[in-house]
Amino acid sequence: MKQFFSPLWKSSKNRRKQRKYLANAPIHLRGKFLNAHLSKALIQKYGIRSFRLRVGDKVKVMRGQYSGKTGKIDSVDVKTSKVKIDSLFTMKRDGSKSFHPMNSSNIQIEELNLEDKKRKSKLNSLTEENKK
Repeated sequence: MKQFFSPLWKSSKNRRKQRKYLANAPIHLRGKFLNAHLSKALIQKYGIRSFRLRVGDKVKVMRGQYSGKTGKIDSVDVKTSKVKIDSLFTMKRDGSKSFHPMNSSNIQIEELNLEDKKRKSKLNSLTEENKK
């Protein structure tokens, strides 16, 4: 199969095509894949179900070996679509920390980092749209 990204592709039930779309997507579209569900309290507060992950957000791991643990996002890698959380690490023999990369679909946002004015205005505009 050719490695070609088509922005015209909408959806397919074929998992092979879904993987191809995610793997060949350009960087400016990969950021859209880094959304995560909000907690029930945040859904009631803002009226939206999911929002983009960002450094400083407090999150809870829902799946995997670290399920149930919480922490703040340390880094977001758009290229690999992975998130590193500051409390999820293993100690190496030399004493350094090795962070465990998590997929955004396995994470739930518990508290949003609203220090950025653009992010705050985006959140406000989304909540106003949902109230209409």
